[in-house]
Amino acid sequence: MERSISLQLAAEGASVPLATDLILREKADPDAVLLDGVALGELFAQAAERYRTPLALPVMDLELEKQYLLKLLSVPVEQRPAYHFRNCPGMGALDTLRSRVNDPLTPRMQAMADAVAHIAASTELIPVGMCIGPFSLMTKLVKDPILPIALAAGGVAADEDPQIRLVEECLELATRTILRYADAQIKAGARLLFVAEPAANAVYLSPRMIGAGSDIFDRYVMRPNMRLRSLLAAWDVGLVFHCCGELTDHMVARFATLEPEMLSLGSSRKLWEDATIVPDHIVLYGNLPSKRFYSDSELSCEQVVEAAIELRERMRGSGHPFILGTECDVLSVPGCHETIAAKVEALLGVTVGA
Repeated sequence: MERSISLQLAAEGASVPLATDLILREKADPDAVLLDGVALGELFAQAAERYRTPLALPVMDLELEKQYLLKLLSVPVEQRPAYHFRNCPGMGALDTLRSRVNDPLTPRMQAMADAVAHIAASTELIPVGMCIGPFSLMTKLVKDPILPIALAAGGVAADEDPQIRLVEECLELATRTILRYADAQIKAGARLLFVAEPAANAVYLSPRMIGAGSDIFDRYVMRPNMRLRSLLAAWDVGLVFHCCGELTDHMVARFATLEPEMLSLGSSRKLWEDATIVPDHIVLYGNLPSKRFYSDSELSCEQVVEAAIELRERMRGSGHPFILGTECDVLSVPGCHETIAAKVEALLGVTVGA
C-alpha cells in the first residue's frame, strides 16, 4: 500500500494541487496529448515537477467510463454524450459486458493506461490512476435518479418499481465498467487510484431518510465502492477517495471505512472537524475552494493564502495528518488561465510554519 507515502507527504507539510489540466491547456494541441500515452505521461510528470510533488496526478475526466460502457453496448457514438437508459438494460447488457470484457478500451482510456505505464517505467514518480465512482457513473446513465433513489430509501423494492430497477441495473453496469478500467490501470503500474465520487452526496441521498434508518447509502454507494476497494487491496494499490459534494458527518464516516490512503473532501467541509470523524491513519486532503479561483472578485490570491494559512493552522491544531490542496480538480477557463494558475502557485507557497 502507499499509506506510508501519503503519511510522509503529510508529515512534510506538502501542498498538492489537482491542477494537471492547467498544464494540459498550455500545450499547442491538448486533444492530441490526451490520445498519446507517452505525451500524456510526460504531462503528468511535468505537473509533478511544477507542483513539486512525487505524485503523477492525471487529468480528471469523469465521462470516459460512460463512453466506454455505451461503446460496449453498441450505442452510436453521436448519441453517447447525452444518452440515458429509458428502460432497464436487463441481463442482456450484463451478458454483453461479460462477453466483451477483453474488448479494447476507448482511445482516451488506453492513453491513460499507457500514461500510467510510462510513469511507472520511465520516472521515479508515483503513478496515479483515475476513475469515476460507481454511484456517480450511475447518475450519468439515468435521466432522473433522485426519485427512484428516494423510493428505494423508503423501502420500495426494485421488483415493485421499474425506475428503481433501472437505477440498480445501471449501478451494476457502472460498477463492472469501472472495475474493468481500474484493472487496466493497475496492470499498467498504478500504485494509487484516485476515485472521484462527487454525486454520493446529500442531493441524491436524503440525510433525513438515512438518519431515520435507511440503508440506501450503504447499498448504493458503499457496496459498489467496497468492490472497487477489494480489487485495489488484491493488487496492493492504494486509494485516494474524493467527494466534493455536500456531505453529512455520517457520509464522511462511511467513506472512511473504505480505508483510503487519502480522503479528499470539498470546501463545504471543515476538515479540522472531520479530523474527529476520520481515523488518524487516513490523510485528509484539500480543500481550498478552487471552483472560485477563476475570478479575483470571487477569491483573490491574498484570500487564497489566508484560507490556506488558516487551514494549515487548524489542521496542525487537530494533529490529524493533512495535505493542503484543492477541493476538486482545477480546470483552465478561457480568459482566466493566468488568474487560476497564480492562485495555484499562491497555495504552493503556504508552508507548514506559515
